[in-house]
Amino acid sequence: MSPEYEVLCIRCPKGCRLRITVERNAVHVVGFACLEGKRFGEEEVQNPRRIVTTTVRILNARYPRLPVRTAEPVPKDRIRDVIDALKGLVVEAPVRRGQVIMKDVAGTGVDVIAERDMEAVE
Repeated sequence: MSPEYEVLCIRCPKGCRLRITVERNAVHVVGFACLEGKRFGEEEVQNPRRIVTTTVRILNARYPRLPVRTAEPVPKDRIRDVIDALKGLVVEAPVRRGQVIMKDVAGTGVDVIAERDMEAVE
């Protein structure tokens, strides 16, 4: 009997319920309303990935924390490594949205970028 999974697609607001079956090396996805859903279902059983969002400390800015995220999804089993790599990171204002905060976080090959502008204050 081939393994069967039921997952909720998180690629778009539709939130399709996907039924995924794996037979030998073939992945079959049903229940998607767009091609992003099909791709999500295939990746979810082969190599699930997520974008990691968090905050880091920022100096000389209006707020004490800067929202950041990975520029691309990272493998789910590496999320803890990414969070650990960002612990204790301190950046200094000014920072622009999209600016690279950390290159190749935790050896994933993915950069961490700022999610908002943060001006320096005196």
